[in-house]
Amino acid sequence: MTDKKLNVGIIGCGKISQTRHIPEYAQNKNVNIIGYFDFVAERSAEMAAQFGGEVFNSVEAMLANTEIDAVSVCVANDAHADITIQALNAGKDVLCEKPMATSLADAERMVAAAEKNNAKLMIDQNQRLAKSHVVAKQLLDRDEIGNVLTFKTTFGHGGPETWSVDPGANTWFFDKNKSKYGAIFDLGVHKLDLMLYLLGGKVTSAFSWLTTLDKRDSNGDLIGVDDNAISIYEFNSGVLGTVTASWTYYGEEDNATIIYGSKGIMKIYDDPQYSLKVILNSGEVINYEIDRIQTNDNQTSSGMIDEFVDSVLNNRASIADGASVLNSMKAIFAGIDSNEKGQKIQVN
Repeated sequence: MTDKKLNVGIIGCGKISQTRHIPEYAQNKNVNIIGYFDFVAERSAEMAAQFGGEVFNSVEAMLANTEIDAVSVCVANDAHADITIQALNAGKDVLCEKPMATSLADAERMVAAAEKNNAKLMIDQNQRLAKSHVVAKQLLDRDEIGNVLTFKTTFGHGGPETWSVDPGANTWFFDKNKSKYGAIFDLGVHKLDLMLYLLGGKVTSAFSWLTTLDKRDSNGDLIGVDDNAISIYEFNSGVLGTVTASWTYYGEEDNATIIYGSKGIMKIYDDPQYSLKVILNSGEVINYEIDRIQTNDNQTSSGMIDEFVDSVLNNRASIADGASVLNSMKAIFAGIDSNEKGQKIQVN
């Protein structure tokens, strides 16, 4: 590890910044937080008062600061691409929140900008670093359950209105202009990206159903984005699986993944005691007590901030490099296209 410290700026001081990015940067001894910008100025001031650093009055002012090496982009979905590209063109390395972008074209522009500027672009697909997922990948890579045949993975909770920095029915997550899509962007991108990371390969076809069942705005009308999304994905390896994303799991979160192979089954974050279980067709059951998955009510360190800092300071590719996440976004947008056309979509 180099002795150099990374000077960072925070763009967007909402809930994800307040609970993840800023505290995790502050706890990293190789980081200096230089400053903050938010479209609501009071939020920047609050973070500066709590963690130290300067308040910037615009994105442009922050990016013009030559002291800043890297930025976290933690704004609403609709602004991810433009601000990330602006930062990359200013010579900053970027950690951008998920979903990477609200269109495939924008996601591709982000990767191209990183390559053009020889800058780092990392997307906060933090499930890749969850400890039981790390062990699961090791086991899968050594064929612990044989050839993977099918999977089902779920991410469901009671909705972002209790999590958002502006809680309630007026949260930006429910605003189609800012979020573009709902549960599939908030939760589905996590689980599809995880499966591509765990299993490798690419998605060759997608069939998705996005619907709004229960969430309502302040007028009592159903929100304009999906609160449930169920997708079927086929991989080039022949693996077939489902990804379920829901904002209507009231009472308890579900963040489980079950993978079915030719020699057995792997269950991840499915058991309250054992975060990883392998059930072999021989009858042997192997239990791993590793960790507990993060929930909205129980936030723990994601590891993504430390990964980003280390990848920049040591000039190496990150575990969630933008180019690798682009593969996931292609599949997500194929699913969205499938929902709009009511048919299975082939992915090039």
